[in-house]
Amino acid sequence: QVQLVESGGGLVQPGGSLRLSCAASGFMGGHYVIGWFRQAPGKEREGVSCISSSDDSTYNADSVKGRFTISRDNAAKNTVYLQMNSLKPEDTAVYFCAAAHFLDPVHLEPLDTPKLWQYDYWGQGTQVTVSS
Repeated sequence: QVQLVESGGGLVQPGGSLRLSCAASGFMGGHYVIGWFRQAPGKEREGVSCISSSDDSTYNADSVKGRFTISRDNAAKNTVYLQMNSLKPEDTAVYFCAAAHFLDPVHLEPLDTPKLWQYDYWGQGTQVTVSS
């Protein structure tokens, strides 16, 4: 059973930085895309960034491009990070990591990323609050 555990959330001032971690376990083979999503009160869940286990290709939503960076642990490959810089109040949300499983290799392109429904496994979420 795949398990995902997020950590690293907290309170930060506008312009500050945070690094979220997603510790993954239970993968049984094949290829995975690990995605970061966020959901603010009263809003729909929004995809932020994702990374492919096949080739480490990445995708970032326009709302975070140039500010957020997704990466995988080079040694263990079972931890995915979301480095968030230049944080804004509108980045305030609960952040979730999720995993989508594929039989074939996945190369991420801007117009070819997994849909929300393709993510089978979800973490419990971590709160990020950007406020002065």
